[in-house]
Amino acid sequence: MKKYNVAIVGATGAVGQEFLELIQERKFPFAELKLLASKRSAGRKIDFMGKTYTVEETTDDSFAGVEIALFAGGSASTVFAPAAVRHGAVVIDNSSAFRMDPQVPLVVPEVNPEALREHKGIIANPNCSTIIMVMALKPLHDRGIIKRVVVSTYQAVSGAGKEGIEELEQQTAATVRKEAVEAKILPSASLDKHYQIAFNLIPQIDVFLESGYTKEEMKMVNETRKILNEKNLAITATTIRVPVYRSHSESVNIEFEKAIEVEEAKKLLAEFPGVVVQDDPAEMEYPMPLFTSGRDEVFVGRIRKDDSIANGLNLWVVGDQIRKGAALNALQIAESMIEQKLL
Repeated sequence: MKKYNVAIVGATGAVGQEFLELIQERKFPFAELKLLASKRSAGRKIDFMGKTYTVEETTDDSFAGVEIALFAGGSASTVFAPAAVRHGAVVIDNSSAFRMDPQVPLVVPEVNPEALREHKGIIANPNCSTIIMVMALKPLHDRGIIKRVVVSTYQAVSGAGKEGIEELEQQTAATVRKEAVEAKILPSASLDKHYQIAFNLIPQIDVFLESGYTKEEMKMVNETRKILNEKNLAITATTIRVPVYRSHSESVNIEFEKAIEVEEAKKLLAEFPGVVVQDDPAEMEYPMPLFTSGRDEVFVGRIRKDDSIANGLNLWVVGDQIRKGAALNALQIAESMIEQKLL
């Protein structure tokens, strides 16, 4: 098997570290590996698969000889992705920068791998919540054709980075000790106003738009339409930050053009690659973020009819947003490109 020269941009962050773990786990065929980050992280040593790598500062010249560039997200994508493409690399990007660009495929490999054939050097990884949801929507849409989706998300603090995790830890400890609680990160580190997340829910992820929806909510709407190639799909979203370390949960209500019975829905979901059905109400078995963290699959449970509409189902969907919602999906894109002989 051919091996590829790979660069990871943002190698010291949570998604970058997950890339390394998954490359080893999945035995991804790399020849040379280049670890890139900001000037602040340059010089850091990382031990990986028996070799010590020195993290380099990302520059336009960092991508000479690189065939696959995995961008962990953030502002580096808009700054350096074009340079990587000029050097001949295929960029797989975790940021939101290119997702809605009509020239850039937005891909979940189990859902729309054929879109990879249209790439022009950059492939976008969808938003984490979108990925988790479309994994459950796709097999049902192929059977019953979805008319409308109403989704409410319950998103872990790790979606805000390691700083979000640290803030939850600090606030929880302070609350238990009955000390003053400091809030500096959530709902967004870039905003002037912050709220306690420990023992609380925050019904805002990212900034509000004029419509009253947040950018996170509209990402789910617009990206789902693009991935499923259904530009007129009726979909509405409410995204909520919850005091959970890792794994996003979603309550998904779906209206179909034609009915799908519950048992058939379970069968379709269970047969879909990357989905696990965990649904036994009698035994109180259903997906929970505590048990899906660190797992590659998307878990679906609480599958039941919505009796308020003619052809409706309710689902409870949970997935690790750092794995399938970010690093794993990006690496699977690279694997699919190899399989399709697109590299």
